[in-house]
Amino acid sequence: MILYIIIAIIIVLLIYIFIIYNGLIKLNNMVREAFSTMDIYLKKRWDLVPNLVEVVKGYAKYEKEVFNEIASLRANGYEDMSTDKKINVNEQITQQLSKIMAVSENYPELKANENFLQLSKDLTKIEDDIANSRKYYNGTVRLLNNKIQMFPSNIIANIFGFKQANMFEANAEEKNNIGVEL
Repeated sequence: MILYIIIAIIIVLLIYIFIIYNGLIKLNNMVREAFSTMDIYLKKRWDLVPNLVEVVKGYAKYEKEVFNEIASLRANGYEDMSTDKKINVNEQITQQLSKIMAVSENYPELKANENFLQLSKDLTKIEDDIANSRKYYNGTVRLLNNKIQMFPSNIIANIFGFKQANMFEANAEEKNNIGVEL
């Protein structure tokens, strides 16, 4: 009788471990899928930036520092970057884009340029898509990190080597209210 109870407890414990493990796998895959979706928009922005820089360069010949910084950020191939590197580089590009838009304020003829207006419109749309996908990504990261940190699933997560994912956070410059008119 005691043997049956022990076997039943072991079976229930194994089923519970499988359920927790599969839940962690599911959440891990959701985080990857969420980043992949966001990555599409980040790549679109990545490809749009050189066009925007070239249009602004034609008007703002004295703003070399901003252009050089963007060029150095884009020096590495996007596809070769790790997830954390993509997040880091895109945060830096966001800072530089706000500088470009601020530079455009000093050149009224640039603000009236059709190419600049279209690129600005495209950039605004992409930034909105990035913001929405960041929310989804961060939501899935929160779910995964909660599961990894909370008892008893943290024990299973540690045994199988699950690691917490990093949130995509706004940097200090993004938290400031920047008034840019296009």
